[in-house]
Amino acid sequence: MSAVKLLSMALAALAALAALAGCGSARVETKSDKGEQQNVLKMGAGAEPQDLDPHVATGVTEHRILMALFEGLVSQDLTTLKPVPGMAESWTVSDDQTVYTFKIRPEAKWSNGDPLTAHDFVYSFQRILSPKFGAEYADMLYYLRNGREYHDGKITDFSQVGAKAIDDRTLEISLVNPTPYFLSMQIHNAWFPIHRATIEKFGAQEKRATPWTRAGNLVSNGPYRLETWEPNKVIRVVKNEHYWGVDTLHLNAIEFYPIDSELTEEHSFRSGELHLTSGAPISKIEVYKKEHPELIHINPYFGSYFYRFNVTKKPFDDARVRRAFALAIDRGSIVKNVTKGGQEPAGSLVPPNATPPGEGVYTSPVTLGMNVEEARKLLAEAGYPNGQGLPHIEILINTLESHKQVAEAIQNMWKVNLNADVTIANQDWKVYLSSLTKLDYQIARSSWIGDYHDPFTFLDCFATDRGNNRTGYSSVAYDNLLEKSRSTKDPQERLKLLEQAEGILITDAPIMPIYFYTRIYLQAPELKGLPPNPIGIVDFKTLFFER
Repeated sequence: MSAVKLLSMALAALAALAALAGCGSARVETKSDKGEQQNVLKMGAGAEPQDLDPHVATGVTEHRILMALFEGLVSQDLTTLKPVPGMAESWTVSDDQTVYTFKIRPEAKWSNGDPLTAHDFVYSFQRILSPKFGAEYADMLYYLRNGREYHDGKITDFSQVGAKAIDDRTLEISLVNPTPYFLSMQIHNAWFPIHRATIEKFGAQEKRATPWTRAGNLVSNGPYRLETWEPNKVIRVVKNEHYWGVDTLHLNAIEFYPIDSELTEEHSFRSGELHLTSGAPISKIEVYKKEHPELIHINPYFGSYFYRFNVTKKPFDDARVRRAFALAIDRGSIVKNVTKGGQEPAGSLVPPNATPPGEGVYTSPVTLGMNVEEARKLLAEAGYPNGQGLPHIEILINTLESHKQVAEAIQNMWKVNLNADVTIANQDWKVYLSSLTKLDYQIARSSWIGDYHDPFTFLDCFATDRGNNRTGYSSVAYDNLLEKSRSTKDPQERLKLLEQAEGILITDAPIMPIYFYTRIYLQAPELKGLPPNPIGIVDFKTLFFER
């Protein structure tokens, strides 16, 4: 073989390796391009979803898929964040802002062709509020008159709850107090309707984990219906021919691929196997920004990244220890040297710009910075001078390279600043969620993306016994301020009460804020119709391929 030919082969091999190792070359035309020709979106889903039951699911991963399968009373314009008609074609609001009357579309149907009526919403609300069902998001429906009382078992007659079907097409919702963000909440899966006949075919109204969500069984009302679900491989949804807006849909199908490795997902994107990713590996962000800025998107995101402390276990049953750990990390260094995606250091839970324009100004009253001297003092006061006597500490994370990198940075900071011996435990998404719920951890990586544009969506998580509390934390003063804010009609006074509540939360420190999110993802240039929005919603009804 000639030297020229050998050199040519070597150069070709080096080029192939470079394409695998970096992102300097353009995306390869393979599966996703064939999907484009067939109007099939191939999308990274992150982890394998916990469940496709809208009244059970709690994560962003699940919500994104459920947005394709289900639709609530109201949708949202992602450009303006204003409510737009969904299953309800119109609505009216009483003068005192506590009674909403929705008119269900006459053409509203389930994916099997059954009519969708106001009675379906009443049945669904009763299900998620059933004490036996044990929904973690049941508290989201406490806004309904007597919703909390029904969930707590103080009343058993659901007709006393503020959800009434006046007729098949008219749904009347009565709230405890005026709630300015009530319509915005309707895009959350806790408010989605479920098909009564299907639920009862596979179990009972209040029974969980039945086969009703499996492919071939699930009946939904959204723009797409479930065709296949191969665990840890793919979830495929296809156009729902009974959806009221089916003629406006551009995509024929969507395939969600559960890839819990950002590096693997990025490789799939670069190889042309995905049109859209759920994230991007930290190590590739700068390369994409420099070499392929048209492929990477970094947008503001209404979310906070934080660690939870299990306040029921030593040493974190002591607020001084929790505050010491919270004061011993350098948030600026983490966002500059680790995450590198435009995130902002977070000294509080509620992100900036937490209210829509014209609805008052919210300012977090307490912000945590780095104060090693104060941290060591608090630790000594708690009986652990220079970290002596501290038990072994473990940080629990779910499987993702970026979580591991942040945890390693914090692990080192706690060793240097507090002389704490810390290890990192990794669990897959479903096991991790179970550990949080059971309080089977010491410190756990967590985050919260706002369900609607208001500070309350963050602060309500840590009220006593909330399904999303997952720390064991309880404060009467904190709870009282949240409750008082619900019944306060003056917008700015309501925000002042929430500011006081956050002050208590940050001081008591059941959580340790780390940074405010940006949403970072990779998008094929031919995919259009995805405007950036702070709540990170993907509206599959507006997506299309540009040819």
